[in-house]
Amino acid sequence: MTPNRGLALFRFWFAVLGFSAVFFQLTHLLQNVPGATAWNFFSYFTIESNIIAVLTLAIAGRYAWKGNSPRWLELLRGAATIYMTITGIVYNLLLSNIDVNTPIPWINVVLHFTIPTIMVIDWLVDLPGTRVPVRTSLVWLAFPLLYLAYSLIRGPLVDWYPYPFLDPRISGYEAVAAMSVAIAAAAFLFALIAAFSTRLHIARTPAEATSRTVETNLKSDAGTVA
Repeated sequence: MTPNRGLALFRFWFAVLGFSAVFFQLTHLLQNVPGATAWNFFSYFTIESNIIAVLTLAIAGRYAWKGNSPRWLELLRGAATIYMTITGIVYNLLLSNIDVNTPIPWINVVLHFTIPTIMVIDWLVDLPGTRVPVRTSLVWLAFPLLYLAYSLIRGPLVDWYPYPFLDPRISGYEAVAAMSVAIAAAAFLFALIAAFSTRLHIARTPAEATSRTVETNLKSDAGTVA
């Protein structure tokens, strides 16, 4: 695999942008919002998924600069893409008109729109060189499920929930369960789409190889005739 410096710089830039958004958001909350705590801040799925995305972009950028993409990195990129897709879609469908402690406009755009979009683009532009089995892609769902369990267990202990749809005090545990199942089903669908998308690269490769072979043969024949 040859180095791709353009892709590496693309990833580095958005890793810095995402890190800046998380850092300045935390600083703003701790300095300006009474009662805000770092623990609550890092208990938002948006923040956790963006941190994973930032680290993934930075690591993937380094490997793109070197011209290498190990298998574990491809799986990490798939996981980060799934989590950021969940973040972007859930925010736009359920939270766009609700205060989720992102009052600064540019930070809100970066965390909920820019980085989710960039992760999907990065995944599609640089699909894994080998197919990701559906069974493997299901491992990506472990983190969202653990996050759900963490939020529901911690919520009653600290009397705080990160999102209204996870707060049983608002509409009861039945509504929380229904919404959790719906989000889990969506995450499962995203994982399947990501896994099947890796077949596009595999399917394209033989065709490209055949095209190159034919082109080489034609040039060889032309040289023989000459």
